[in-house]
Amino acid sequence: MIVITGASGMVGGNLVRAWLAQGQPVRALVHHDRRSLDGLDVETLSADLTHPDSLLQAFAGADTVYHLASYISINPDTWKEVEQVNVQGTRNVVEACLENGVRRLVYFSSIHAYQQNPLDQPLDENRPLVQGESVPPYDRSKALAEQIVRQAPERGLETIIIIPTAIVGPYDFRPSLLGQALQMLAAGRIPALVQGGYDWVDVRDVVQGAVQAQQTGKSGERYILSGHWHPLQDIARITAAHSGVTAPKLVVPIWLADLFQPVMAALAQINSSQPLYTRSMLSAMRSNRQISHAKAARDLGYSPRPFEETLLDTLDWFRHQKDTPL
Repeated sequence: MIVITGASGMVGGNLVRAWLAQGQPVRALVHHDRRSLDGLDVETLSADLTHPDSLLQAFAGADTVYHLASYISINPDTWKEVEQVNVQGTRNVVEACLENGVRRLVYFSSIHAYQQNPLDQPLDENRPLVQGESVPPYDRSKALAEQIVRQAPERGLETIIIIPTAIVGPYDFRPSLLGQALQMLAAGRIPALVQGGYDWVDVRDVVQGAVQAQQTGKSGERYILSGHWHPLQDIARITAAHSGVTAPKLVVPIWLADLFQPVMAALAQINSSQPLYTRSMLSAMRSNRQISHAKAARDLGYSPRPFEETLLDTLDWFRHQKDTPL
């Protein structure tokens, strides 16, 4: 039995489909939104990372647990919430696995849990984790949670840690923060871009790597599943060609975006909306552009597809959904 926390998210929905395609029974743990699982032959169960008893019940009979669920926040004032879900919640997951005799835990970390400097050298699995209260809350929480998972093999639980970069792709029902940005671009609702970018990776490639890691990865290993670095201008250009909406012509230097970030945050608070960018997002745009997936390629046969294919498939998926601006 495969159990997946966070199964209703974009990665979770794709992972459920991948395991069902292999004929594996899947138990999908969800909180509220179940749209990504509609029509699938999958057992669903409500669970809460902050309630250990619900995890004990959810993991009963599981051979492998994929832990994807987390509190994703780009708000610098959410440490209490992200610590409770991402750190203490991961501790609860590990304890529930041990109590249920689960064989293997596959944990989804984040590339931002790792120190990005030095920027002129490729970032691989040997980079130290970030630490300190100056680190954005989400990044810090994922680093602390990963430390908990790294200690689990000493107690008899096999672990594999997956480290993806910026994930995009189909079955993004909620949608994700990146999915929301694509929708806004396609609708012409982003007036300007910030001069920066991300390492983008297709959710289907991440899922394929995660499935292979469960099957052939060694306990205690960590695998970076990265894709290709592209500036936001590339995303806007491809999206504009797909949607027919003119791409933003104004590109703001990051230093200028830094100056206006407090204003954007204040306006968003007044309008009860999500700011176009936050300090955490600007920090992520300065991340290392050389993120190596050489280890995953060697051990798992991992090979990310061209990014333009990913973006066009994602935009096509959004276009065919109800209540979408595409």
